[in-house]
Amino acid sequence: MATRLRQLGIVLAVLGLVFAVGAAYAFIKVQEGYRSLNAFSAAQNVTLTYNEDGQLVDRGEVEGAQAIMAMLTNDWAYPVAANELNPNDPVVNTGSEYMYQMATVAYHTLHGTQTVVLEEDFTAPDGTVYTAGTPYDVPVAGRYWSDFDRTNPIDAAVREQAWTGTAHALIGELGVGTVTASTLQLGLGMAGLFAGVGLTFVIAGLGLVWAARPEKVKVPALQPVATPA
Repeated sequence: MATRLRQLGIVLAVLGLVFAVGAAYAFIKVQEGYRSLNAFSAAQNVTLTYNEDGQLVDRGEVEGAQAIMAMLTNDWAYPVAANELNPNDPVVNTGSEYMYQMATVAYHTLHGTQTVVLEEDFTAPDGTVYTAGTPYDVPVAGRYWSDFDRTNPIDAAVREQAWTGTAHALIGELGVGTVTASTLQLGLGMAGLFAGVGLTFVIAGLGLVWAARPEKVKVPALQPVATPA
């Protein structure tokens, strides 16, 4: 039985080493991914803006950044990690920073105003008459791409002018950055999990080997016996 336990312990220890090697490999690959993501972000020079107190600002205003953050956390329900927003490292290279930058693009698109000039007169369902050749300032009013009525020439024009290909491309690219950063975090967690499992197996295996070691039998010392006269 002791021999079998020792063999089982050796197997567990070897499996633990295999998990440890897998953890080291995953960690190395995650670090390579982080370096690549950081280099890509630095090359694009996309950064967040902070004031001297370390607060996020948008166009110089703290209130603007707060409104964007409120949209990100409330309307989009994104769990922002405060530790990923670092004033000393303003380059956008973490999941929360990518999502905040995406929210910035969307926020200004949603709350912008577009000047529309129609080629033909148009009467809106509410009776408003829009004259061709006259510029009209129409607010986007928080409408996303799918919220506009394309049969309405005013809405159709506002949608095309607000949600441009550039806006969609920026949001798409930032979304890829968010997914990449989140995947790297998941990879780092998996590396830690593998390391923990490997360490557990190694400890359990070595423990079995130690517990099944042969015991040394102590022979009691001979006591002198008095010989009767």
